[in-house]
Amino acid sequence: MGEWGFLSSLLDKVQSHSTVIGKVWLTVLFIFRIMILGAGAEKVWGDEQSNMICNTKQPGCKNVCYDHAFPISHIRFWVLQIIFVSTPTLIYLGHVLHVIHKENKMREHMNTHSRSEIAKVPKYTDEQGHVQIKGDLLGNYMTSIIFRMLLEIGFIVGQYYLYGFIMDPRVVCSRAPCPFTVECYMSRPTEKTIFIIFMLVVSCISVVLNIMEIFYLACLRSARRKQKKNLSTAIALHPRSNGGSLIK
Repeated sequence: MGEWGFLSSLLDKVQSHSTVIGKVWLTVLFIFRIMILGAGAEKVWGDEQSNMICNTKQPGCKNVCYDHAFPISHIRFWVLQIIFVSTPTLIYLGHVLHVIHKENKMREHMNTHSRSEIAKVPKYTDEQGHVQIKGDLLGNYMTSIIFRMLLEIGFIVGQYYLYGFIMDPRVVCSRAPCPFTVECYMSRPTEKTIFIIFMLVVSCISVVLNIMEIFYLACLRSARRKQKKNLSTAIALHPRSNGGSLIK
């Protein structure tokens, strides 16, 4: 699990800048993917090629049959999936950290200059450093969700075309240097099938959470626009209250 430490620490920072659904998605990623992959799946697939038995002793035949059945091992495929699916979220984190740094500089400038000299004020963060997901940040956040959802679906489809969703205990191969059509048998196919289905279910849950979060953010954006519109209408109808209770 040590090799996942850096990625986990970065994703942990995203939690404080995500919605409730986004935090659930990160929890699913941590517990049901990274931890399960490190704790159990690597041990199940550790004997994948060495324990494959073929009905021939021809040198090199077992290697080409294994390569034919598994162009990329399930473990490496899932590792790539985690990295690719996490990348849009990490790009969003980079944007958030840039905004925080920029607005902290603004606050330092505000503390050392008079109000007449201040051109811009912090828009996304408050005095405590809490980030509000709105404007460009909201657009970046929604884009990251859409991309990670598309990547998730792409990996599900890719897994289906590469090996399917059930581990077949028998591999039939007729590639050179095999002298004839060879049959090879995998170790622990049932246990591996359980892991494959489990990871598939987690991927589907991730897609559903992404769809839910997109709808949530769309509703949030619509509500904010409606609130601004109502406020503008109220100010237009009561111009004398422009600096009064309506703005508050």
